[in-house]
Amino acid sequence: MGHPVLFLRSLIFTIIMVISTIVWACVCFLAAPLPYNQRFYVTARWNVFMIWCLKVICGIRYEIKGAENFPDAPAVVLAKHQSAWETIFLLPNLPRPLVFVFKKEILYIPFFGWAMALLRMIPIDRSQGKNAFQHVVRHGKRRLADGQWIIMFPEGTRIPVGQAGKYKSGGTRLAIETGAVVVPIAHNSGECWPKNSFIKRPGLVTVSIGKPISPEGQTPESMMQQVENWIESEMRVISPHVYNAG
Repeated sequence: MGHPVLFLRSLIFTIIMVISTIVWACVCFLAAPLPYNQRFYVTARWNVFMIWCLKVICGIRYEIKGAENFPDAPAVVLAKHQSAWETIFLLPNLPRPLVFVFKKEILYIPFFGWAMALLRMIPIDRSQGKNAFQHVVRHGKRRLADGQWIIMFPEGTRIPVGQAGKYKSGGTRLAIETGAVVVPIAHNSGECWPKNSFIKRPGLVTVSIGKPISPEGQTPESMMQQVENWIESEMRVISPHVYNAG
């Protein structure tokens, strides 16, 4: 598929995304008085619509492997981070409402950030150091007790396809502090929507769910090593052509 066609499809998607974000933020404001689960459902319809647009307009399809591994218990989800795709996809496609831990500046993004503020997310001020983590633990315990799951990206930022970032232990520290299991997730979304790329390429994104990892008897470092080992090993199953090429 030629570059001009990819550019046009990506442009159409971007225009629809901007318009729908403004419209849906207004819908979310109207839904603000609803109970939380209903409010979450209404908000997540934007995510469903965006994933549908990516499929229809840009040709980005997806499959989920290992859905049977999702536990019926409090969980901290730790996912590979390659693209904006997974931040959109994961919210409506996991069994429990998700709570993202993110830098507080996101709340200042017009419309998108304002809509996020209506949900039980956990914004943090990274300049607060250790106090920021205690803030996450305090609010994380409440969210888990209320039936939500916490999701974090241990690499911290989007990493190019075929590479691994430094896995930070904040997510496993939270799991040990709260007694929640960790669910690792690997995927190859960066092959279709690379970091900082305007162009979206057609293809199949495989989202692979690992078995829950118990915090019992673990240190944050040992637990994170298990998470990293599984995710990076699974990446070679999902994208063997990328790793073999390297």
